[in-house]
Amino acid sequence: MRRHIPRTSDAALLVLCLLLESCGGGGGGGGIDSHGGGAPKPDANPGLPAAVSVAPVNTGDGWAVSTPTAENFDSAAVLKILQSIRDGSFPGVDAMVVVRHGRLVAEGYFNGYGPETLHDLRSTGKSFTSAMAGIAIQQGLFQVDDPIASLIPQFESHANMDTRKRAITIRNLLDMRSGLECNDWVSASRGNEEKMYDTRDWVGFILDLPMITDPGAHASYCTGGVIVLGQIIAWRSGMTLDAYAAAYLFGPVGIQQSIWRRAPDGSATGGGGLKLRPRDAARLGQLYLNGGTWNGAQVVPADWVARSREIVTTLANDGYGLLWWKRSFYRAGGNVDSFFTSGNGGNFIFVFPALDMVAMFTGSNYDSPRGDQPFDIVAFSLLDAVR
Repeated sequence: MRRHIPRTSDAALLVLCLLLESCGGGGGGGGIDSHGGGAPKPDANPGLPAAVSVAPVNTGDGWAVSTPTAENFDSAAVLKILQSIRDGSFPGVDAMVVVRHGRLVAEGYFNGYGPETLHDLRSTGKSFTSAMAGIAIQQGLFQVDDPIASLIPQFESHANMDTRKRAITIRNLLDMRSGLECNDWVSASRGNEEKMYDTRDWVGFILDLPMITDPGAHASYCTGGVIVLGQIIAWRSGMTLDAYAAAYLFGPVGIQQSIWRRAPDGSATGGGGLKLRPRDAARLGQLYLNGGTWNGAQVVPADWVARSREIVTTLANDGYGLLWWKRSFYRAGGNVDSFFTSGNGGNFIFVFPALDMVAMFTGSNYDSPRGDQPFDIVAFSLLDAVR
């Protein structure tokens, strides 16, 4: 159902930056990535007042700033969106950051969270792991169609070994089509992530699972497969995953602060739970919008970015491939395609190539249908504001 953004007075529309009392904390987030993710504790809430702006401040963090009007947006409409979130029309949405033509044009922070809060992005982190996989492939650490059996030490020692398991490739992990009995959306699945988190060896738990289909035959959402992928990147590079990210992804795009979800042995994992500032999370969207370049330097291979936009399979009625989701939105004049990340709670990075736009949301609506609210904001308000 379409949500209507409340009207504001003409005087209010002239306000470009509002600092107001906090509307209170957010609750739980659903969306496509609607599983619990091992029920990590919610982010520490600093209890800050809500802040919305359609004239973002240049903080020296590397973002060029502008205004909606200067970048062909309806500034009044964008301000209304931010105000409606602040005023409680979309409870549990904790931040919104909008980038047009490579410039930050609007941002809002709600429910006690602020611009410097490192927010748990949940499974949005999977798309960062995909970016690292693309970099690793370019570096020659492995190839996308390499069997993981050739990349994992003592692979043959794992349980339920058969020819199908030996045939799983890097591509299968990236497309959620490993064939392993692993489905986070089915509680009875032997590889459900909640069962994995109860073990001491997450990678070993996944690799011990039996096969239920041939690799590539069927899509099944499996966080554990991405954790295996992240570990392969670490093994092949000889670096921890967080160190690899800092050297080849975060460093080049200017991300200086991050917190990683760690396995019981203390190693950083790539299946979700990465915490970043909202502005920094939006950098991944802009990086991909730019074809993998940042400030003129190629960070992620251009062909990898192009393939990340393609629909390989379907999950939850959306297109999927290389750990990115795909959906078309309707706006006046026809449909507009997007590819996006998705994290439990309402954590999304939407990329709209035809509009040269990125929209990033954080949320804390964990395991709730309210986690889908950013889709409503984008489909029924934000896209209509683009000129």
